[in-house]
Amino acid sequence: MVKAKYQGVLDLGEKLGVKDGDVKEENGVLHVNGTAVNQYHKNQLWDAIKEAGGENPTDIVADIKVEDTSVYARHTVASGDTLGKIAKHYYGDAMKYTKIFEANTDILKNPDVIHPDQELIIPNL
Repeated sequence: MVKAKYQGVLDLGEKLGVKDGDVKEENGVLHVNGTAVNQYHKNQLWDAIKEAGGENPTDIVADIKVEDTSVYARHTVASGDTLGKIAKHYYGDAMKYTKIFEANTDILKNPDVIHPDQELIIPNL
């Protein structure tokens, strides 16, 4: 029954490509383990856990590791993206676009000029 409650989390983990995933239900508690690609994906999983179970759920124990701790995320630029829009998406604050620009000066020369299909590093803050 508890697995059904968190099925959305398990589906998200599959969609995000969580590796070495393991799910067990014991005595009404769901035990979830796996490795997310980056911290952003791990945060998305925790947000989904809290959405399903509340701020401090007692019916799930999750041990989610991060494969690439050198970055917060990687983002492929889409048409219409700006560094501000990307910063808002990942950090909740468009003004942190400078952090993204600084982390990508090897491919960006101007924070106002980005192109679709560029892969940007979203740095840890």
